[in-house]
Amino acid sequence: MKSLLIVADDLSGAADCAIPFAAAGSKTIVSLDANAPHDDAAVIAADTDTRRLTPAEAAKRTTAAWQALRAPGRRLYKKIDSTLRGNWTAEVAALTKLAGPAIVTPAFPATGRIVRDGRVIVRGVPLEDTETWQLENAGQKAELRVMLDMVGLRTAHVSLDALRAAPRDIAAMVASAATAKGIDAIVVDAEASDDLATLARVTAAVDAEFFWVGSGGLARELAALPDLFDARASVAAARSVEPARGPILALVGSLSAISERQCAMLCTEAGVQEMIVPPAVLREGARHPEWQAWSERIGASVRDQIDAIVRIGRDDAFDPAEGALLSTALAALVAPSFDALGGLIATGGETARAMLAAAHVGSLELVTEIEAGVALGRPSNGNGPSSGPSIVTKAGAFGSEHALLGAYLHLRGADLPVAR
Repeated sequence: MKSLLIVADDLSGAADCAIPFAAAGSKTIVSLDANAPHDDAAVIAADTDTRRLTPAEAAKRTTAAWQALRAPGRRLYKKIDSTLRGNWTAEVAALTKLAGPAIVTPAFPATGRIVRDGRVIVRGVPLEDTETWQLENAGQKAELRVMLDMVGLRTAHVSLDALRAAPRDIAAMVASAATAKGIDAIVVDAEASDDLATLARVTAAVDAEFFWVGSGGLARELAALPDLFDARASVAAARSVEPARGPILALVGSLSAISERQCAMLCTEAGVQEMIVPPAVLREGARHPEWQAWSERIGASVRDQIDAIVRIGRDDAFDPAEGALLSTALAALVAPSFDALGGLIATGGETARAMLAAAHVGSLELVTEIEAGVALGRPSNGNGPSSGPSIVTKAGAFGSEHALLGAYLHLRGADLPVAR
């Protein structure tokens, strides 16, 4: 395989899926423009920003990205959320018509997500019983085959026992599905990184048209395979980022309990100031009487070199569907101060995309992974790094309690904390 296109539905997902390839030495770009070619990159992770669209709109935009960026020798990886948020089934169904059958496993054992009997389990709890699922999908089933059947795909299931006992049979199944057209999607159980490594090894060798569907878990095992890319598509020199010299801002759009704990840890351990912007201010934007005061408060913190968390508050009027609106408004408050930052930590895919768009940053060249799913990159102009703060992205309901603190310390060039 010479190169890889990752198509993701949000920015933090694109980054956490692509970062293992950068760590393995391949030039890796995360792009906000799903049509930007970045021909010098071995891995392009295109954010189609489809999570809040209708299924039909999401499918159309996803297939357009593949059609625009497909190239000889380039394989496709459809990145999906490990907790199955968004329009992933419609997107996968549309891609099967262009890219062949799909191998589906959203497992990410390093972050506590596994697939057992075709169902996602999050840290021992069935996905349907988690806060994340109940917040947006209460009453709906979270069984992979059922969800794929509902969009008209013919599916097969590979159990954990079958994967471990006869992994080469999966390669034969994929090759058969690609030629006989009898199966559209193959759902594979995985409970350990070794399971994903096995799946990556046997499928990467298949000489037939198909694509992978997964989270960052399967991606990191593909990145670990030797000789995955042309030597020309890789870089030998290790990338590094100088410690941040200006203030560091953590921009938190996620309202998950995990993000709450991560913010509390950063405040307690690093003495970072916290500013919680009321949702009412963000809903009305510049029309709100307190908008200018919040803009000046954030600007003053940056001018005074004060490290801070700026995050969205919560009120009784909260609606998960307004996430993009609130994130865009939060980014607008911060944008005038962006160029003065030494580092930015963006939690939540919508928040990260809104901030980069407001700051006119069209792509990031990824540098390193701070912890599983927490990616560090630098603004890129398409031909290489450009000016601007180092940027860390992380999905909202993701990471250890030390995730924000670890990102902060990494940007400062300090030792990372030891998980307790």
